[in-house]
Amino acid sequence: MALEDEERRIAALRALAHPLRLQMLSLLTGAPMSAAELGRELGSSQALASYHLRRLSDAGLVELAEERSRRGGRERRYRVAPVDLDRRPPVPDDEGHALMLEAMIEQLRRRGAQRAPSPDLPDLTVDAELWVEPGDWARIRDAVAEAMVRLHDAARPPRQPGTVRVGVTALLFPMRASGIMPSPATPTEAPPPAATALEGS
Repeated sequence: MALEDEERRIAALRALAHPLRLQMLSLLTGAPMSAAELGRELGSSQALASYHLRRLSDAGLVELAEERSRRGGRERRYRVAPVDLDRRPPVPDDEGHALMLEAMIEQLRRRGAQRAPSPDLPDLTVDAELWVEPGDWARIRDAVAEAMVRLHDAARPPRQPGTVRVGVTALLFPMRASGIMPSPATPTEAPPPAATALEGS
């Protein structure tokens, strides 16, 4: 049973590791949508949206919300599956984590390009690489997870009157204690002699 659970978690991680599927999950948080509706919202074909929706469904990340008649056929609308906050071991899939990170980076770049600063809607920018006690880390991680659940619970359908579009990217994780590398912006070599002479003149 534990092996089956681990395999499901790996499948879910792999399914998440795609920018378009991350966007679809965000949309499905606000309201149930069909593949056709997702395609229109994302500017993609219904066939492509349907493919990615099946991947999310197969991984247990979305579930059928309703099925209704439409234009002589049946339309299936999906919603995000309930969020699981329990503490389980990390998914043992380094390649999957790397793919997920790349997808999140692409999403962050896309959202950052659409940032719209407003004095009435202050934003928040945080970046940290710290040493903390395990108990403090667990409490902070849980607090952030619960805040994300509240945010998702507050989600509404796209462009509903009275709502604003916001972006959030969160990735919290423990790091290896060894192998600390200098930032690319941190000089690792002495400046060339010509530059040193110029600065000292």
